[in-house]
Amino acid sequence: MMKRSVIDITDLSREEIDGLMRTADDIIENPGKYAHICAGKKLATLFFEPSTRTRMSFEAAMYELGGAVLSMTDAATSSASKGESVSDTAKVISCYADIISMRHPKEGAALVAANAASIPVINAGDGGHCHPTQTLADLLTIKREKGRLGSLTVGLCGDLKFGRTVHSLIQALSRYEDIRIVLISPDELRLPDYVYNDVIVKNKMKCTQTSDLLWALPMLDVLYMTRVQKERFFNEEDYLRLKDSYILTPEKLSHAKPDTAVLHPLPRVNEISVAIDDDPRACYFKQVKYGKYMRMALILKLLQESGAVKEDV
Repeated sequence: MMKRSVIDITDLSREEIDGLMRTADDIIENPGKYAHICAGKKLATLFFEPSTRTRMSFEAAMYELGGAVLSMTDAATSSASKGESVSDTAKVISCYADIISMRHPKEGAALVAANAASIPVINAGDGGHCHPTQTLADLLTIKREKGRLGSLTVGLCGDLKFGRTVHSLIQALSRYEDIRIVLISPDELRLPDYVYNDVIVKNKMKCTQTSDLLWALPMLDVLYMTRVQKERFFNEEDYLRLKDSYILTPEKLSHAKPDTAVLHPLPRVNEISVAIDDDPRACYFKQVKYGKYMRMALILKLLQESGAVKEDV
């Protein structure tokens, strides 16, 4: 069978995303059914950029499927520090593992790896481009918390310019019916034109742009907060000026609906007050768990399609 990679959320059809969510739901309900399905298979996690949640989520996912993990967590201790190309690294790792998850600071690096590797590659985030498995976690969270993925008003707040999670989520939500997007950011961190035009305009999505979080809150079914990412700025002055642009506090959240779901891809700095953590609307730690289940479902799907794992569960 041919190997298949997932670099962008658009590599998965809506039907496939829905199927992954069904598998994740089944894993949640019947974990023992999946505990040994990837026995003897190895996941290589190649992280050229710092990560806690995503890397450990992939590793936990593979362990809970009964597989093993080969982990590279610091580019400085890898052959990349000697000048080895991403392409060569992917070819080498293909000799050791059955599937790769990779994070890299450069946009397009995951695609280069996928083209070179002889095993499936999952993009675990490439620069400010996209982060498809975070989007899968976001979709499952919304589905389980709201009971649907259509007929929703979704607010995206904070760094919409560099936020790869935001870009991927908008692309995914464009597949579903009656989605209204509310973009909440300072002018300097507005959604890039290429995302706005190629996704929102092209798919005729309802969309409102504002810099006023309090104005937007009462209409939202889902609020997706993001941190202002210091590592994406070219100078510290701009970062310091914008980093506290939007901070969600209990007082502000009191303007939201009683059942608004508050999501965040994490890590947070101070954009969501810890006083909100015990609010039933706070879903960001549930989101972490859902991310593990969706990564389990995706790893299983790709290994099944490549023939490395039998298709029956």
